[in-house]
Amino acid sequence: MDATTPDPTPPDALDRLLEVLDLRHLEGWGPRGEEDVLRGDSMPGPANRAYGGQVLAQAILAADRTVPEGRLIHSLHGYFLREGRLEEPIDFAVERLRDGRSFSARRTHAIQFGKPILSMIASFQEDQPGYEHAMPMPDDVPPPDEVGSAFDELASLPEAFAARAQFWTDSAFELRHVGGSLYLRPDAAVAHGGTPPATQLVWMRTRRPLENKEQAMHRALLAFACDQLMLEPALRAAGKSWQDAGASVPMASLDHGMWWHRDVRVDEWMLFVQSSPSAQGGRALGTAKVYTQDGALVASAGQEGMIRLPA
Repeated sequence: MDATTPDPTPPDALDRLLEVLDLRHLEGWGPRGEEDVLRGDSMPGPANRAYGGQVLAQAILAADRTVPEGRLIHSLHGYFLREGRLEEPIDFAVERLRDGRSFSARRTHAIQFGKPILSMIASFQEDQPGYEHAMPMPDDVPPPDEVGSAFDELASLPEAFAARAQFWTDSAFELRHVGGSLYLRPDAAVAHGGTPPATQLVWMRTRRPLENKEQAMHRALLAFACDQLMLEPALRAAGKSWQDAGASVPMASLDHGMWWHRDVRVDEWMLFVQSSPSAQGGRALGTAKVYTQDGALVASAGQEGMIRLPA
């Protein structure tokens, strides 16, 4: 198998993810029946709780079920309010805020035990022509076939970290960090007494081609993928690794904003151009611009998270 071919093992990783994203429709509820309710299950995240990116992707697909045909999500903002329990289904209550001539707005609450764990508002738009421009992809980025896979880096793991790392080793997505990942050790600059950067470049795609060609699914899967990367530039700048996170460095997503500029295929290589503009008060901000391999800017994202680091 050459370096550009996605690893086909485990063969059901993507199938398990797609099964979790296949929501079941329930009867509408609310004082006037104005809300649509769908139900979904969870897959384990890196901290034995429902993964925030999964809940966000499910909320997107729940809202998508309620908009007029031909309208695709172009922006969202969501707040992660509580931890999601793995053993409990999640109900997604969608409020139809507005359907205009070309835009639709929806509010979605992800609910467990009668309380929201995520609150998201999203906007959908018909495909329309218009003026275009985009910031170019950085020059001189090595192509994905010249960058080591996270699967190779995680092939030999410390026993204490193996269970936590299963989220990445048994993932539907393959990641390739330019200059090395943070899974096992901090940024290389730390070992040489230097200051690690608050930036990183990561190639990502699903581990095998996706049979579902619907753009709504690809956009939801991109939101799923983003959440596992958004705070890494802040962790990198702090000179920490994922082995520190959750132990000496508690971390959690607080909110997530995202904008889709163009159609995307998550089973083709995407380049995440990331930075962390600021960290303060136990919070850090992470940003990302997402490009296709041929340089088209398909999405932008921003996320603030809790990172408990000493001053």
